[in-house]
Amino acid sequence: MKSIKLLAGLLFLVALVGITAKAAAIFGPVGAVATLAVTFFIGANALDTQWKAAARCCTNDISMTGLTEILYAARDMVVAEPVGFAQGVMINADVTPVSINGTITSLRTQEPTLIDSYTPAMSLPSASDITTGVETMTIDAVAGAAIPLKGETFLKLANTVGAEEAMKQLYAQSLRKIRNTIEAAIGVKAKNGSSRATGTAGTTPFASNFNSLNALRQILEDNGCPVNDGDLSAVISTGAGTNLRNLTQLTKANEAGTDSTLRRGELLNVSGFSIRTSAGVAAHTKGTGASYLIDEASGYAAGIKTIHVDTGTGTFVAGDVITVADDPAAGAYVIGTGFAGDGDGDIVLNHPGLRGAIVNNKAVTIGNNYTANIGFHRSAIELAMRPPAQPPGGDAGEEIATLTDPVSGLTFTARLYKGDGMNVIRILVFYGIKVWKPECAATLLG
Repeated sequence: MKSIKLLAGLLFLVALVGITAKAAAIFGPVGAVATLAVTFFIGANALDTQWKAAARCCTNDISMTGLTEILYAARDMVVAEPVGFAQGVMINADVTPVSINGTITSLRTQEPTLIDSYTPAMSLPSASDITTGVETMTIDAVAGAAIPLKGETFLKLANTVGAEEAMKQLYAQSLRKIRNTIEAAIGVKAKNGSSRATGTAGTTPFASNFNSLNALRQILEDNGCPVNDGDLSAVISTGAGTNLRNLTQLTKANEAGTDSTLRRGELLNVSGFSIRTSAGVAAHTKGTGASYLIDEASGYAAGIKTIHVDTGTGTFVAGDVITVADDPAAGAYVIGTGFAGDGDGDIVLNHPGLRGAIVNNKAVTIGNNYTANIGFHRSAIELAMRPPAQPPGGDAGEEIATLTDPVSGLTFTARLYKGDGMNVIRILVFYGIKVWKPECAATLLG
């Protein structure tokens, strides 16, 4: 690089002497001085520009600061995509590293026995035992991407489309893949952890009105879920979102009170729900169970979650929506734990269980396949995210950045691993998802 600069400098001086001599012959001493100054300024700037370009071309290096800036720019490109579930759930995101399969424990208390009589007495009052359950969430999933970076590849990109722009696109695609993976995982957990369902399986809601949102809200209200604190979300498929945007009740400014849906396609809050679309809305394929009956001589009371069935064949799977013949509450219950079949076995409904008492030998029917649009309270579902733990003294990589997406709440780390003639940039996060309160989540079938 130094020899190139020396040769270019010598050539520049030769040219400068020749131009100055001609100017002196034509314009005299004053003209020669002016020509010398202008020519030197233009030439020096041109040489500086060429030297910088040559340096960029011939040194295959990306500074750590440069990498961090590219990562932040890529993040800005990715967060614009809709992430309805991630925006609605409770985010437990931190930069503190954890080990895979770490657990978070929470208590679930039971209702006490109602006191419905009182008799004065000299003895102390007694109380029935109350069982306190324990539930856990495991940070057991990994989402990440690795970007290989060879020196020769970077050089080729620098000489064509631009290496920095290409790197931004690679980062953006990596973050998009991670985000979509986590969003879809939340959708599945929400589907399998919901309390009950409303709507028609196989039919996209909101074809003519948004009444089904009120039915969804009723399930949450009946379960005792808070519905007026501003933390309700309804995450729906893009098809359901299109139907909502076609409703004249929302597109007529005089009826909706705003032209936001008509002009900008914004989904307005309806019945207390913040409406969001997501590509992570899960599709459910029902179990194969058929001809099963309730198998309990005394029947089951309201609130029971574990139900024994018999006589049938096939499977019940988590997320199946079942109905029981002659159920006074006409509930459509979501199964949390299925049964492999055949013969007799237990199925477990999500909390709060049966809405009404059911009797023995009544038919249990599995509903059709569906798309799981979910209405839920923020406290119902938690997403925990942490970077992976590093050994004492660190590993072979260098941390470029730990980033928290301000829109979705996703947190991830990027590390640079240097090899022979190439580097690898790895973006990685550990995460876990838990539906802590199924009673604060309900399914709108689609």
